[in-house]
Amino acid sequence: MGGLRSCQSQEREISMSSNEDRPSSSWTFLTHHARVLMEIARDPEARLRDIAADIGITERAVQGIVSDLHAGGYVTRERVGRRNRYSLNLDRSFRYPTEANVPVRLLIEMFTQHDLWRQRFDRSDRESSSH
Repeated sequence: MGGLRSCQSQEREISMSSNEDRPSSSWTFLTHHARVLMEIARDPEARLRDIAADIGITERAVQGIVSDLHAGGYVTRERVGRRNRYSLNLDRSFRYPTEANVPVRLLIEMFTQHDLWRQRFDRSDRESSSH
């Protein structure tokens, strides 16, 4: 069994080193819960199917995550006609004990700043290519 494990880790190292731009591993630093929370922050009226498409998971998975976030007090839902409008409780802290005193607002603000930077970069890129 140990030989299989070392062989698999060697294969992983080889596949990651052969394509440095794109790691073969599927893990990411942000969970789907964090990604759903950020998508709701970006568009409080987003449909669950749109969130699912944007982050690459099923609509059913997004439904479960929104239910988790709602039950945890991070998200509230308001029915507006046939759609939901979501509000975030950005003062709620992260759930893991080592980050329990850190509000999720910091995560949202970090990515909001990233979005603003990207918009500025994209706009300046378009302007320079049109000249």
